[in-house]
Amino acid sequence: MSKTFDRFAGIAFLLIGLLFVLESRKISESSYGSSVGPDIFPIGLGILLILLSMRLLYETFRYQAVDGNSEGVQYGKFLVIFIGAVLYAALLEPLGYVITTFAFLLLAFQTMERGKWIQSLVIAGAFSFGVYYLFAEFLGGSLPGFPVF
Repeated sequence: MSKTFDRFAGIAFLLIGLLFVLESRKISESSYGSSVGPDIFPIGLGILLILLSMRLLYETFRYQAVDGNSEGVQYGKFLVIFIGAVLYAALLEPLGYVITTFAFLLLAFQTMERGKWIQSLVIAGAFSFGVYYLFAEFLGGSLPGFPVF
């Protein structure tokens, strides 16, 4: 991508991450029946977004001269992942966290790089089950479980 676009995106995501952290501090710290409060997830996402945007800004200062073989913007891949994210949000409650997260990650991995099915299946499965177990079982939080038919 271009250095200017990446710097702009890095600054924008840094500000969004700061907004996440600041606004999530206003959420109550505990909820009934859960040892993990509703403020933990947005704070974690905000911190992660801040760290990743700082990395992006750092990388823009290390860019080398761009040669003539640079790729253009890939609207098709963006559209597939965007539609996948919308479907993920819509199907999260009916299908549950593990199934929708697994399907979304598999779609995203295959959209970004075709092939490597085994690697994509293993990573998507490990992440889906791992996060569910860590958050729901270990930390005592609640996520949409498996669908009940």
